[in-house]
Amino acid sequence: MSRALPKYNKRRVAIIGGAAAVALTGAIVAGTALAGETSKSGTATARTLADVGSITCPDVASQLPAIPATAQAEVDRNLTLLQTQIDEANKRLVDTVGQGGANFVQNAILGPLEDKRIATVNRIATAIGRTADKPQGLDALAPCTLNAGGAADTGEEAGAGAEAGAGAEAEATPSEAASEAAGGAEDTGNAEGAGDAGEAAGAGAISCPDVASQLPAIPATAQAEVDRNLALLDTQLAEANKRLVDTVGQGGPNFVQNAILGPLADKRNSTIDRIAISIGRTAEKPQGLGSLAACTLTQ
Repeated sequence: MSRALPKYNKRRVAIIGGAAAVALTGAIVAGTALAGETSKSGTATARTLADVGSITCPDVASQLPAIPATAQAEVDRNLTLLQTQIDEANKRLVDTVGQGGANFVQNAILGPLEDKRIATVNRIATAIGRTADKPQGLDALAPCTLNAGGAADTGEEAGAGAEAGAGAEAEATPSEAASEAAGGAEDTGNAEGAGDAGEAAGAGAISCPDVASQLPAIPATAQAEVDRNLALLDTQLAEANKRLVDTVGQGGPNFVQNAILGPLADKRNSTIDRIAISIGRTAEKPQGLGSLAACTLTQ
């Protein structure tokens, strides 16, 4: 025989049931936020909840001199690329939470971002310098910093990068995509020593296509500049092989690609561009040299 509950028991049951409903609702809301759903303001919440901070970079546009009309389109493209690079770095910051050791963010995110920005600001300076005084010292704007705990960014580039960091879909840059597929012969010169060091440490070695053998006849007026940049290609390869040895065991399966091969391809692409431009000033500019920028890891 059922017995009616006293009034205070009914109230107690109602309170307990209501609390359970609130707790369940809170769990659903929290689960939705952790899944990365955007708020009404459109800002993704995944990065904020993960408390990974955001990346701040100096603003380049505000540091440029008057831009010649003939260079405006190229400068605009590269300023847009600087923003894209920050967005991708913030996205990677979220996607790699908890990976690697103490230096993972510097080696796998901030370092490669700086390399990309150096190449991009150099292209901006080169574009302006074709018809006006080439701006100097823009490389100082390349390094970026991590604002821990989601501290407010400064500058137009960093502000937009923080908002887009968690929501933008990561896409490989052309040089990163090329790095995965390209192979080729190893450059000769000082880089061979670094390659041997990498093999000795069991880290393998990086092989890059030889650029010098693919060049056309070099005008006498361009020879010195071409030689400087060919030497720089060797230096870049040597530094990459040293980093390969120094970072053995760091990061996840994509660490070498993201922290070493990708940045190396960006540096080489910029250097090869300078070679082509220097030849093109007094002779026919060589085409297709960009395909030689990507390097591969050999075990």
